[in-house]
Amino acid sequence: MSRSRKLQIGGIFVGFALGVIATLMLSQPSYLSEANAAGGKVPSPTAAAPERYVYYPGSEELRPDEMRVIACGTGMPAARHKQAAACFLVELGNGDKFFFDLGTGCMANVASLMIPYDFLDKVFISHLHTDHWGDLASLWAGGWTAGRTQPLKVWGPSGQTEEFGTKYAVEHFLKAYNWDYKSRMATLNNIPGQITATEFDYRGMNKVIYQENGVTIRSWPAIHIADGAVSFSLEWNELKFVFSGDTGPNKWFVEYAKDADLCVHESFFTPDQFVELYGRDPGATVNVTTVLHTSPQAFGKIMSEVKPRHAVAYHVFNDEETRYEVYEGIRQTYDGPLSLATDMMVWNVTKH
Repeated sequence: MSRSRKLQIGGIFVGFALGVIATLMLSQPSYLSEANAAGGKVPSPTAAAPERYVYYPGSEELRPDEMRVIACGTGMPAARHKQAAACFLVELGNGDKFFFDLGTGCMANVASLMIPYDFLDKVFISHLHTDHWGDLASLWAGGWTAGRTQPLKVWGPSGQTEEFGTKYAVEHFLKAYNWDYKSRMATLNNIPGQITATEFDYRGMNKVIYQENGVTIRSWPAIHIADGAVSFSLEWNELKFVFSGDTGPNKWFVEYAKDADLCVHESFFTPDQFVELYGRDPGATVNVTTVLHTSPQAFGKIMSEVKPRHAVAYHVFNDEETRYEVYEGIRQTYDGPLSLATDMMVWNVTKH
């Protein structure tokens, strides 16, 4: 087996390939006697299929040296059944699990993984738009009632002033849900109903904001509408995961995302798509799709500079009428390994 690094990609959607070749003869047709599934031969109609390129929750043990990343939300603020808003779950072979963003609607996908909520207590928020933290209520209350035993822990950036920061947002979140909190305390332990908020300076350049159990998480500024948006990297076991959050193209991402094994960055709609799908003014749309967000061509240019082992584009409705133009735009400037993310895609990352 080659010692070069390889990245295995899977998804929580089941597919199979069955090949049968028939050669017509004058007397009768003859067929190959082998049936194949993705992964190898299936010896009989009642036999178990071989290993497939697919991940089933709870059925695949994470190896001690392995990282698994699950896209629990990849779409837009208008979350839908097919695609929730931004959320990526990073699972490490040391037992740690980290959310990067927790956008509206994503918790239905998270819950389908059937991971005990005591393991899902660390959330890193890139910025405070609802499509990046709007499902905090579902993780908070849902995890509390489903058996989490410890407070939820949230890390997020500061803002231009105190009231635009993560700590202010979490404190007022708990005030807004005061009735929920106080009423549940009558029958539940109040400790899991608490949230600790760790706020860090959004202006920090590749600043370490978390370092425990061999895991280092860093942040740097992103360019997105207002002060207080960031991008993240997670490093563990000589593996590196990078998450852009929402951002326009910027030099910091190109510098600090280098050496990424899995690099997740937004690749937004084209201006024409945004006008057609959202009915926006064409003049304003150019600014939204190419400055406040990242166009497919700019995404490709960024990845050509970063050179990750595998690039992942998210933050667009991945539909028949949109994906091909986005893909073609990326391929104008990038020819490396690429996934156009949709909900419940899974990437297993190892050194080899």
